[in-house]
Amino acid sequence: MSTPVIEVEGLNLTYGDFPAVKDLSFEVRPGELYALLGTNGAGKTSTLETIEGHRDPTSGRVRVFGHSPRDRAAVRPRMGIMLQESGFSPDLTVRESVGLIGQLTRRTDDVGRVLDVAGLTGKAGTRVSQLSGGEKRRLDFATAVYGTPELLILDEPTTGLDIQSRDALWQSVDRLRENGSTIVLTTHYLEEAQQRADRIGLMHQGVLHREGTVGELTRTLPSVIRFALPAGAPIPPLRVDHLDGAATVETFDLQKDLYLLLGWAQDNGVELRDLSAGPTRLDDVFRAINA
Repeated sequence: MSTPVIEVEGLNLTYGDFPAVKDLSFEVRPGELYALLGTNGAGKTSTLETIEGHRDPTSGRVRVFGHSPRDRAAVRPRMGIMLQESGFSPDLTVRESVGLIGQLTRRTDDVGRVLDVAGLTGKAGTRVSQLSGGEKRRLDFATAVYGTPELLILDEPTTGLDIQSRDALWQSVDRLRENGSTIVLTTHYLEEAQQRADRIGLMHQGVLHREGTVGELTRTLPSVIRFALPAGAPIPPLRVDHLDGAATVETFDLQKDLYLLLGWAQDNGVELRDLSAGPTRLDDVFRAINA
């Protein structure tokens, strides 16, 4: 096994008497996209700030590339960070802002290349104060990926982006992953995590409640079959609940029970209108731990 890029062991963070993070342990492996998800106040931002070297643990141990995150000379040149808001100087141009990050992080790159990756070539000479919200978000991304870092932390990266800009950002992330970069993601767009994450950690009230692949997480809840029955139809061969006007079957054996239901409908001449069947979605798992 390769040495983890990030190791978090028994992390505790408190603000006064308030425990923001409680005995948190997880690791991020080389080359994977790990999504750390949770509602506002779950402890994600505090955890990331510790990994980034901006905050000391109250107790516990955090290592990035085998070093303390506070060892900036060893860690910072290898890590790119896209914060929710970066706070660039409004008087600097886009080109100047990207170049400044290169100097601060001691990573080398071509500013023009990075602007092209972020879709900001046409805005190179524009002052930050004149950018739209979506353009500022793309600038955040450009400064994070400057120098093709080995570890990229994306904190709500697509908030404020239109669909086209969102797709372009993910294409850039995909190229970084092809080159071996490791990605840590937080997002409120759960479909992004479901589609892209290798593994997911679900936090609630400072605690890591569940962790695993999308398949491992969704298999903790039953799959769902939904359909509408015509008036006067016989009783189906499965336990049916009625939710939001639709007949609903929850099952941990989707293939077997769907086959049984379809056979019953065929034998009895019953049309199953608006039929849908599939595994539990990630947002259902997310709701379950926040219930």
